[in-house]
Amino acid sequence: MARRHPSEDAVDEATIARENLRAAMVRLAEGDSAALEEIYAATRVKLYGICLRILGDRKEAEDALQDVYVNLWQRADRYDPDRASPISWLATFARNRAVDRLRTGKVRGGAVPVEEAAPLPDETPLADDLLIDAERAARIHTCLDTLEENAASHIRAAFFDGFTYAQLAERADVPLGTMKSWIRRGLMKLRECLEKGE
Repeated sequence: MARRHPSEDAVDEATIARENLRAAMVRLAEGDSAALEEIYAATRVKLYGICLRILGDRKEAEDALQDVYVNLWQRADRYDPDRASPISWLATFARNRAVDRLRTGKVRGGAVPVEEAAPLPDETPLADDLLIDAERAARIHTCLDTLEENAASHIRAAFFDGFTYAQLAERADVPLGTMKSWIRRGLMKLRECLEKGE
């Protein structure tokens, strides 16, 4: 039996994740409250990043993200799976909620002016970009597997699960500087591995 290329696995994982998210969105629109938890787990890191980029303040982004999921619960029936991918729709939804916060003045001084936020481009990737990203993701995971388990788990937690360095240091019961050094050394080894595969 022929072995599958890692990028094929990554494409399959992306397809499965997208379909799971689409199904959860449909279930949420039908009133299934458990679906909201699935959607949150699958999208919180990306949607938080969108809110943070627009608002320029971590606390504001956290507040905006909470608004996103409260509003999503109320308006999930507006999602049409035939018209948009779930993550594209949710990204637009999050962007609009964050911009609304700027327009209504419900933000602290650190946020950017609404004029700067409004023209942010739609960053939904094209199909060929998704394939490139899938190959890149497969290469990253392959290189992560070459790192010491400790370093790999901290990098995964920081970059894929959204943990801060401070949270990771607390979980590992080490000083913040130590955690930063561990992750920095791990990232240097990761970069070396990735550059060999270019």
